[in-house]
Amino acid sequence: MNIQHVGSNKQTVFKPLPKGFNKKNVISFGVVNNPILSEIQNLGRRQCLGKHEWPHINDINAWMITAETATFMKWGGLGVVASELPEAFNTTFAATNDRVSIVTPMYIGNTGKKVASFDGKTYFGAQKNNIELTKALSIKVPFNGAKGTLVQNVVDVYTGKFNDITYIFLHNDRFFSINPHPANNPAQDGCYILNSENINEVERFAFFSKAVYCLLKHLIEKSKPEIAMPNILVANDWHSGALSGLLKYFTLAQVEAGTMTQVLADKLKNLPVIHLAHHLGYQGWDYEHTQHILNSLYENLSSLVFKNSKAIKNSNPRTNSTLIVYDCYNQASCNFHLADRVVTVSKNYMEEVSKELDFGLDFRDILKIRKDHRNFFGIVNGYDKKLIAPSQEKIDKLNKYFSPSHFVFYDEKHLSGKLENKKEFIKLLSKLASDKAFKEKVIPLVDLYKFEDIAASVKKVESTPIICATSRLVEQKGYDIAAQAIINLAEHFARLKNIEAPIFILGGAGDANYFEHLTSLKDKISAEYPQYGKRIFVFRGYQDDFAYSIQLASDFYMMPCRFEPCGLTQMEAMAKGALPVAMSTGGLVDTIENGVDGFRTEVFFSPSKRRVYGNNITAQRLKNNINAYTETLAKALETFYRHHDKLLQMTANAMHKDFSWSVPGGSIYKYRQLFKTGHI
Repeated sequence: MNIQHVGSNKQTVFKPLPKGFNKKNVISFGVVNNPILSEIQNLGRRQCLGKHEWPHINDINAWMITAETATFMKWGGLGVVASELPEAFNTTFAATNDRVSIVTPMYIGNTGKKVASFDGKTYFGAQKNNIELTKALSIKVPFNGAKGTLVQNVVDVYTGKFNDITYIFLHNDRFFSINPHPANNPAQDGCYILNSENINEVERFAFFSKAVYCLLKHLIEKSKPEIAMPNILVANDWHSGALSGLLKYFTLAQVEAGTMTQVLADKLKNLPVIHLAHHLGYQGWDYEHTQHILNSLYENLSSLVFKNSKAIKNSNPRTNSTLIVYDCYNQASCNFHLADRVVTVSKNYMEEVSKELDFGLDFRDILKIRKDHRNFFGIVNGYDKKLIAPSQEKIDKLNKYFSPSHFVFYDEKHLSGKLENKKEFIKLLSKLASDKAFKEKVIPLVDLYKFEDIAASVKKVESTPIICATSRLVEQKGYDIAAQAIINLAEHFARLKNIEAPIFILGGAGDANYFEHLTSLKDKISAEYPQYGKRIFVFRGYQDDFAYSIQLASDFYMMPCRFEPCGLTQMEAMAKGALPVAMSTGGLVDTIENGVDGFRTEVFFSPSKRRVYGNNITAQRLKNNINAYTETLAKALETFYRHHDKLLQMTANAMHKDFSWSVPGGSIYKYRQLFKTGHI
């Protein structure tokens, strides 16, 4: 690793931010006569009001700047978007000169769950895909080192193609290593790990933004650049949230300091930045390293930048600076204030975050201003249907993995296969419960809680609803709400002697506390209603084939989410004919048509118990999300038991629905219009 201390051949005019600068919680901005400083001070306001003219763009050459990709390093839905949006865009517009490339770190190391390596020619990503790479250039990225001194970090830039996408990988051993530090929290993994160099996720991605900035500066300065210069930058969530500040603040500050020409600064700061926000709860906070990161980003000009980083006037005193929230570095804040456009992942989530403090958090007022001035948009995430719909190839693989098993292919025109898969899945559950050796062979990393053999007790599979939830075990997904709804309905189903009680299969990887909600559910119902309790299966962990088999067999998919900006899980479930039973929040409102291809609650309440969705009369009747969700789950089950023809039609509707990026009028066309014109 080549690190070189920055020389002092140029006279330093300004100084870095001192220790404790952020302890003064009230920030005041003085009136300035200097035109450059005035421009910096007014930039947040101009950007939020959409005053900056969108450039004329004929041929799109966009960079998707992302910490995750589903192809090489995935941890959540933003990685899926980062891979699929460019792939769909380039395929759909192949006959044009419009292209999207992906810029991402080259992660190397072994977290214990994610492994990635590079042999100098081939990169083997953490998602078990590999790509042939060519080194394009090396750049130097100034960033504070472990001792707080500014050093030049060498970043090697590699390019390659995968699925017709040009990938630009940034390689640096120190920042992009995923070998874990002994003190790493076990909940942190993949690209979010505290690595062996003691680099945490926020510092890692601040460096990533700085490296992208340095690469752009290098390409503009070269008469024959090694990589084609982009004309649009798509910052995929908070990870590249520092980018707007570097392009629009740092360039102006360097002009003021005499270290950059006005011509170069204009080329950089006029590059349009689109900030793609997924979930606003994730912002890249780092109180401890606030001074360190800002000094790393803005170097000796950080005091100049910070003293003029004035936000647009709003009612939240915590956000009067664009660079910190209250007294803490916030990676997303900069782009929310300074990006040319902000996009979030569904239209309804756009409405939620710009109206409700519980969802928009510190940025609600800013996002409302942006929405009112038409530079904040909601575009529903796509999901390539061929990747999520049942396929013979995947089902053959499933049967081989769980051999002997006989899952079958089905689609919306041949739903009889769904029934065969329910029968097969009940056999699989019972075998996992009764055969320990088989369980350890097929799902060794999945913990099963008191699984019971129910094969003999299920008399009529066609009359038995199977209800699943296989999301991450985190607060967002509302597993505690699901558990309470099941408890609320338990007595009702225990009293009905002439029906087959539902089978619930619930679990996923994640927080042990939410697994305890599920184990308590199992224990409580088993104690009061033993026969009903046998039909509740809870687990912790994740295995692809097991999760796939669950959805193939399920009639319903539970989504009692406290928030869901877009949601991809409901799309996966619908493609397999598992009707979502969902809360009316975020993208679930945009993607599930209640009573047509799924079920949604009539009302939805924020954490502060404000009615966010639905009418006031229904809200007064139901009072809270648990009651609303219990009622909706009951409606879904009533449809199964009493209106089976309607259920079959809804299942066919759900499977027929296509959320692919490139369907006519789909999301990819909205992004193209946004890239071209700055509006949709």
